[in-house]
Amino acid sequence: MVDKTITVIVASLNEEANIAAVINNVLMAVNGKFDDYEIILFDDCSSDRTGEIIDNLAACNSKIKAIHNSRNMGFGYNFNKGVKLARMNYISILPGDNEIELKGIEEMFSRVGLVDIIVPYVVNKNVRTISRRLISKTYVLIMNMLFKCGLRYYTGPAIVRADILKKIPLKTNDFAFMSAILVRAIRRGHSFMEVPISICCRLGGKSKAFKIKNVISVFSTIMKLFWEIEISQGNEYNKFKKSINSSKILI
Repeated sequence: MVDKTITVIVASLNEEANIAAVINNVLMAVNGKFDDYEIILFDDCSSDRTGEIIDNLAACNSKIKAIHNSRNMGFGYNFNKGVKLARMNYISILPGDNEIELKGIEEMFSRVGLVDIIVPYVVNKNVRTISRRLISKTYVLIMNMLFKCGLRYYTGPAIVRADILKKIPLKTNDFAFMSAILVRAIRRGHSFMEVPISICCRLGGKSKAFKIKNVISVFSTIMKLFWEIEISQGNEYNKFKKSINSSKILI
């Protein structure tokens, strides 16, 4: 059995109001649950004090590494780069906006090691706008129709075994990067568990996910993924496992 260690990648763009709280929650969540951990912080060319803040956080903890992008690269790029740098046996991604509550992070972390992939889904969707809930629901319906994975959520901060991630082609830098990872891994037969989490309102800043250019990029990614999974490499992606019921596992 491999050691229970985790790399937590945190990507941020203009999150000076939120990033310190995110790291505080991560540190509380890893406490006592892992043999070792590391946190890789990305400042994606912020124009506020985000870069300065993550440098200060790294200076206070040797397990935290701060990385500064010279230009804005996107959430998926930061994750993919973080995977290449990761030294631990499981890899997680968290947004720098502090949307994921401490309890939700703890719920996910407590199940690491039970399955290959932890797939979170949001239970208190009412904290988001109606339009965002509608877009999210439509996206999930389309993804399940195209790829038959039956997930409740495709874009959350999933946790994946590092050796699996490092064998998956990380081709996607846009906001569909986690969707592509989950589809590839699940369709290859890796075990997974869906875990309910709660989110909270942002303390500051705005979501970057629904800019027009991001929507177009996501659409393009999904079409390319469909070609890969269902047509060009279909034989490689015909292995399915049912989700393990997380409600039967006590924390």
